Amino acid sequence: MATTRRMVLLGGLGVTGALVVGSVAYVAWPRDKVSGANALAARRGEQFINNWIKIATDDTVTVVVPHCDMGTGIYTALPQMAAEELDADWSKVKVEAAPADPVFANGPLGEGFILSTQNMTADDLPAFLRGAVANSFTTLAGFMNLQVTGGSSAVRATGVYGMRIAGAAAREMLVKAAAARWNVDPATCTTRANQVLHAASGRSLGYGALVADAATYAPSSSPPLKPRSKYTLVGTSIPRVDIPKKVDGTTNYGLDVRQPGMLYAAIRISPVFGGKLKSVDTSPADKLRGISKVVKLDEAVVVVADRFWRARDAVAALDPQWDTNGNGSVTSAQIAARHTAALRGDDLKKDTTKGDGADALSRGHLVEATYTVPYLSHAPMEPMNATALWRDGALEVWSGTQDGLGARAFCAKVADLPMEKVTFHLLPMGGGFGRRLPGYFNFLEHAVKTAQALPGTPVKLIYTRDQDMQHDYYRPNVTSHFRAALDASGMPVAWVNDYTTDTGANPEAHVVYGIANQAIRTAKVATHVPVGPWRSVEASWHGFFIESFVDELAHAANVDPVEYRRRLLKDSPRHLAALNLAAEKGGWGTPLPQGRARGVAIFESFQTIVAHVVEITIAPGGALKVDRVVSAVDAGMAVNPDGMKAQIEGGIIFGLSAALNGEITIDKGAVVQANFPDYEMVRLAQCPQIEVHLITNDSPLGGAGEPGVPPVAPAIANAIYSANGMRIRELPVKNHSLAIAAR
Repeated sequence: MATTRRMVLLGGLGVTGALVVGSVAYVAWPRDKVSGANALAARRGEQFINNWIKIATDDTVTVVVPHCDMGTGIYTALPQMAAEELDADWSKVKVEAAPADPVFANGPLGEGFILSTQNMTADDLPAFLRGAVANSFTTLAGFMNLQVTGGSSAVRATGVYGMRIAGAAAREMLVKAAAARWNVDPATCTTRANQVLHAASGRSLGYGALVADAATYAPSSSPPLKPRSKYTLVGTSIPRVDIPKKVDGTTNYGLDVRQPGMLYAAIRISPVFGGKLKSVDTSPADKLRGISKVVKLDEAVVVVADRFWRARDAVAALDPQWDTNGNGSVTSAQIAARHTAALRGDDLKKDTTKGDGADALSRGHLVEATYTVPYLSHAPMEPMNATALWRDGALEVWSGTQDGLGARAFCAKVADLPMEKVTFHLLPMGGGFGRRLPGYFNFLEHAVKTAQALPGTPVKLIYTRDQDMQHDYYRPNVTSHFRAALDASGMPVAWVNDYTTDTGANPEAHVVYGIANQAIRTAKVATHVPVGPWRSVEASWHGFFIESFVDELAHAANVDPVEYRRRLLKDSPRHLAALNLAAEKGGWGTPLPQGRARGVAIFESFQTIVAHVVEITIAPGGALKVDRVVSAVDAGMAVNPDGMKAQIEGGIIFGLSAALNGEITIDKGAVVQANFPDYEMVRLAQCPQIEVHLITNDSPLGGAGEPGVPPVAPAIANAIYSANGMRIRELPVKNHSLAIAAR
């Protein structure tokens, strides 16, 4: 194919370190990185063959995963992808977390993200550029301390651009080593179950016997990859490797850390965001049993004790005085008014325009609606925590985060130390959802500063649930105002969307529906409330906005909501197929008992298309029950089908909690909600029947952890309208009396 300007730009990221031989490029993974990896993570008898794979002399293959474990199943799916290309015996495959070290920075993650933004895959790159591009991203990842787990990127980025390539390259290197030993053509050798075979002579060698020789070869950045038709591991529901230890309780989370002589710390942070500690009388805590120290920080006070509960009670006994930085009177109502005013103001910025844009609104019947979503907390089951030890000018930290290497760099900055003086132990975490991503490490900062106040003593800092919930980085409170013009047949000839944002334009606001004239504008509304990525990020609110409004258009046109979407998706076959499958499996159009109704929504995020059909029951008094959710998912294919289904199911339950109950409100500049009684989660007895149907095709692999969330809220809201004629345009549902319109 022809070389395009963007290919030249990608290649121009830097060719240093890539060796080009003929039409095949090789990633020069320097010898110092090999030795560094061996020094950091190779045990006796093991040898790294490339950046993610090491092989032991007993033929054991260990896949080193540059991601955290937060229950998403990637510690099974990523080794599956590597083992598939390596022709490894799964019974001899192990998995380990990559050390938080630049040697294990995740270049493929950056490569996958950048290429996806250009609507490209590695196959779109000519062979002569692949080595340069891969090497450049690896170098950049090391510079950026990149080991992020987020954005549903592990399989679709690290897996596709890292694990598959690493497995195939390792296999190629092992074959070369065997062929050299036998003095035969590598093309006459095959591999199977951790062995290189030479059929003509009947000889075979295990991978363990070859790894030392194989490691002397440079790994190719474009090794031959298996077609999907040849897969034996990928696409199968191999049991997850992390589950047994989580079931028997032997997985160690941050809260489980124990160190000799360890003390415990509880914190009380300024209730108003941006506030500072003015003063605090420490005497109420000083006289309590077991108290070691009261530490004053810029925006918080910390009590350290020999037991956590003693530290918690002591910090609660204090009466710190705060400087609220002028935000002590802010309320949710004031913030909502700012969003409304922004959408009526003159500062709207163009996001995108298609066709005649807003000028086409005069060509049909006008329909308009405004939707709002509240702030939401991440509320992971494991609250924020970290254990830190400051000793002899060095720092050691134990914590679960969504970026081990980034967390290490952050701790080094807080402690004013070079990276080599900081050791970071990345632990599994009991929920992340974006809360433990880089940029949102307030718990690490507080832990490090507290440890510095007690040199030589390991200190475990734990946020109580109220501190955790009231000092989060929240899913933004945003608003969207839609207008559409419908022609004589009820189909939209114009689509206009003005929405507020905490950052800038959101690609998730763009619609896949075939509407000729579109105008999308955005208004930035900044407040003192800290915001951050929350599971499915912008898709979580734009999914609700767009799919609710499309449903309103369908009813305004007096057309069945599924049929209406079918007409709009006639030029989007993948979306149409997902919609049709969800409708079929969900029994769309079949009769339901009195008070029961269905709603539908479809949304694409993280390269995965998800359609939900939701069934609900509204009791005569207005009580709502979600009975059933049927989901059709197109992620190209599932590396581990059971794992992908579990992620979609988890996303559905997460989305249900948010849609039905989730709401963070602000009064006097501070968060009102403090614990789960104030911030309800869906309980086991409230969970609906869930069915997930996977679609397999040749499309690029999509993500799994987040795409199940966005269609949940609109499907529920649309079902409510079908049941009783009430439109839910502002979440959560709990704030609406469904009995008012009940038939």
